[in-house]
Amino acid sequence: MNLLVCISKTPETTAKIAFTDGNTKFDESGVQFIMNPYDEWYALVRAIELKEKHGGSVTVINVGPAANDVVIRKALAIGADKAVRIDAEATNSVMVAKNIADYAKANGFDAIFTGKETIDFNGSEVGGLIAGYLDLPFVSYASDLQHDGTTATITRDIEGGVEVVEVSGPFVLSAAKGLAEQRIPNMRGIMMAKKKPLEVVAATAADAPVSVTAYSLPPEKGGVKMIDPENMDELVRLLREEAKVI
Repeated sequence: MNLLVCISKTPETTAKIAFTDGNTKFDESGVQFIMNPYDEWYALVRAIELKEKHGGSVTVINVGPAANDVVIRKALAIGADKAVRIDAEATNSVMVAKNIADYAKANGFDAIFTGKETIDFNGSEVGGLIAGYLDLPFVSYASDLQHDGTTATITRDIEGGVEVVEVSGPFVLSAAKGLAEQRIPNMRGIMMAKKKPLEVVAATAADAPVSVTAYSLPPEKGGVKMIDPENMDELVRLLREEAKVI
């Protein structure tokens, strides 16, 4: 199986959030970056498991500058066979998806994996856009994937239950929690990652249908009020007049 896994670089979950350039750009000063967890823990690991079972190769792809190579090398250390970096800033979902789709179309893959979303933008857009550009089936929020080498049986969470679908490749899938278990790179994997190929390719042109006007932080949370458990009237009053939830 020839599998492509899309990976993103995101801020570490405890990073302090601030904006610059008139609140139009995330301030990266002092921020530690990681591989997006949905890409790493679920999409990448499940692709590697399929390769281990059926044979083939796993390629990871990222759209970004040379600073992203550290994150890409981690994917190689976990078990990907080779990596591709589209050499351009990831300005919007359309641009990212178009470049990944162009690469996938030129190289041919049995399946394309993404995380269900990135933990910084939470857009859940790239997977569907890639499928649209390639005119391929798209299965979102997959929590289980079984593959017999020809047909994939995929379980996805829906409101109030689960849905099981079957699809023949090639297809695009976005990975949710449960699809796989996180793998920690071992020393052998880290050393081998230094020898695995990382191809850098030029970006293709893509339209930018949307632009960022401004980012803003959510309002600060108020202080905690302690209410005597015997004073239910006061609790009801606060819920009605201040919290406005009843």
